[in-house]
Amino acid sequence: MSESQSEGFRAIRSPNLVDQVADHLTEAIIAGRFIPGERLSEVGLARALGVSRAPIREAARLLESRGLLVSQPRRGFFVRALDAGELEDIFDLRLCLERHAMEHLAHACSAEALRALHRQVEVLCEAAASGSESRRIEEDLAFHRMMIAAVGNRRLLKGFDDLAHELRLCITLITKTHEDPDTIADCHHLLLDALASGDPARCREAIDYHIGVARDYVVRGVVESRAETLAH
Repeated sequence: MSESQSEGFRAIRSPNLVDQVADHLTEAIIAGRFIPGERLSEVGLARALGVSRAPIREAARLLESRGLLVSQPRRGFFVRALDAGELEDIFDLRLCLERHAMEHLAHACSAEALRALHRQVEVLCEAAASGSESRRIEEDLAFHRMMIAAVGNRRLLKGFDDLAHELRLCITLITKTHEDPDTIADCHHLLLDALASGDPARCREAIDYHIGVARDYVVRGVVESRAETLAH
């Protein structure tokens, strides 16, 4: 683990070490301190976080189950590098979940739920303006989770929560589509306007566009990056 990778870490001393280590690693991956395909050094991380190698290894296994890391026999853990097919699958499932939520809420979105979503857009814009990539991603996911939670279907919400770990990797790849807080506000307000209209077709169109733009940007970027790598 290089000095640049260890910057921003702090020693961990808590009974719940594994979860805290997992949170630190997740934040580091989202922040780009570890790049896709990079091997994690158990020794370096243990030293940087002030813990033994055991909780590092357990946290890595936890992140592997969440789709953020992959393991290789006798080589250790690596940051997962999503290919175009995997990205398409993740966004396809996300679209199914959120399209269902939008169409349901078109008939049953309360004024209270809409106000809460509007407030969350403001929080998201503040996070974007703060310059914290990890905070922006979490607030973005929080908006969409609130929207799905408003449906009242616990299994639908669990499906989103299970997918959210992989979505963090995907959203990390689309930073350029959401650099400007005004852009973030505009694209999320389009969703809210569609919900307020009560028109299921408009809601479906809005969420298809919202997720489709992100999907197309990410997949195109991954394909172009791989083509450049092969060319060299």
